[in-house]
Amino acid sequence: MRVLSIDPAIRKMGYAVLEGDYREARALDYGTLSQPSQRSQSACLCTIFGFLCELIDRWKPDELAIEGVIYVQSHRTAIAMGSARGVAVLAAASHGLPIMEYPPSCVKLATVGRGGAGKQQVAFMMRALLHLTETPAPDAADALAIGYAHLAASDPLRAHLFRERKPV
Repeated sequence: MRVLSIDPAIRKMGYAVLEGDYREARALDYGTLSQPSQRSQSACLCTIFGFLCELIDRWKPDELAIEGVIYVQSHRTAIAMGSARGVAVLAAASHGLPIMEYPPSCVKLATVGRGGAGKQQVAFMMRALLHLTETPAPDAADALAIGYAHLAASDPLRAHLFRERKPV
């Protein structure tokens, strides 16, 4: 299986392409799409859409895994994150990809072993589990973890651990 996974954000969106299953997963591509603060939100959304369409065309993933909606204190932040998430879902849906979402606690449980793990722990575990040569940046590490959780949830013997995942 090949999965494109997204940690949605307007300014620093993490992305990853993983292949295999959770025991033998390997990262084909990952990183952070960073956009300058002076760029308008609408221009950022267009960039995200184009970038994701290019990734889908290049890597031909079977599915998209994305982080579920999280609680944020700022309404502005929630709207911006929701917009970025919506564009990612649109890019995947326009290419006919099945889409699954995972709450952050589920992703952390799958990768670190506890739902309250910090960003540094997630990044360290992604480096170890995927045999990376360097520790990924936080947003890229989150995207790698979302993809890894998706691969783990796709295993019939582990699927019961991911009751909170849902199709989008």
